[in-house]
Amino acid sequence: MTSAFDPPVTGPTLGRVPIQGLVRRARRIVGLSQKRMARFARVAPSTVARVEAGTLTPSLAVLERLIGAAGLYLVVVDQDGRLVLPMEVWDDTLDGAGRRYPAHLDTILDPEPGEWWADIYGLARPPETYHRCPVDREMRRLLSVWEVRVAQNRAAPRPRNPNIY
Repeated sequence: MTSAFDPPVTGPTLGRVPIQGLVRRARRIVGLSQKRMARFARVAPSTVARVEAGTLTPSLAVLERLIGAAGLYLVVVDQDGRLVLPMEVWDDTLDGAGRRYPAHLDTILDPEPGEWWADIYGLARPPETYHRCPVDREMRRLLSVWEVRVAQNRAAPRPRNPNIY
């Protein structure tokens, strides 16, 4: 949160956080000079100086190396500050045609009774499957159509968020 007493952010930011301040804080936490941080991060000393001055927006890879030189990590958090974990990818989990399951489906290994969408039909349960919610799928489709056809839907209200039931 910013207050009336905070100086205005003049350089590149990561969300609401100024990148120059992150790099400077990381460097000072471990007591490194710009030159030593550059050496540990495998970048030119001028890169560290320009990032800290706010005249250079580093790539994600360079920012990660700069932060990593101080023994810190970049993470993703939600609005409440909780860590967001990546979706799991199982290289040995393939569908019946030998393809990976699509990324938009939440894959379930060894589904329990009631977890597979076809349990209501009495079909044999596979070793892996995914959640299939027709309401969620339809709401996502409506939202996608609304976003793609902006000219046609300019006056139409935005469809409700499919993640909120």
